[in-house]
Amino acid sequence: MILNTTYTNKKHEALINDLVGKPYSFWQSIMMKGTGSKRMIIDEVSPNMNNYLNSVPDVNYANLEMRPVGILVRINKGLNTYTWVIPYYKLAINKSSNGSSIHAEGKFINFRANSNFRENKGFFDKLLNEKVKYEAEYHTLPSFQ
Repeated sequence: MILNTTYTNKKHEALINDLVGKPYSFWQSIMMKGTGSKRMIIDEVSPNMNNYLNSVPDVNYANLEMRPVGILVRINKGLNTYTWVIPYYKLAINKSSNGSSIHAEGKFINFRANSNFRENKGFFDKLLNEKVKYEAEYHTLPSFQ
């Protein structure tokens, strides 16, 4: 689900908190050594997300925020901010030689592998650890016999 979060909207905040949990507290964030990524350059998006990017040939940026049961992908389009809400059970992260991509709900975003992306390696490690913890706690693996 993608929401326009340029301005504060209590309904959007309640919906986000229901889907991915409330933001980590200040102390939890310090103990985790941060819950947000630095901004990353968007290389490519799925066709159904093109309207959330700048229409002029300009650099598009996004950053990620971890929540207890999901992530928020914040996309900047000019002066507007769009938030893609992704619960962990829908999230898929792929790493390739030219960057990384996030897939969910039939949509994807590819991030360019540059210096900003490399600075976020620690964040992606934390994100994958949180996803693994979530999967271990809430999902059982099917038994193959």
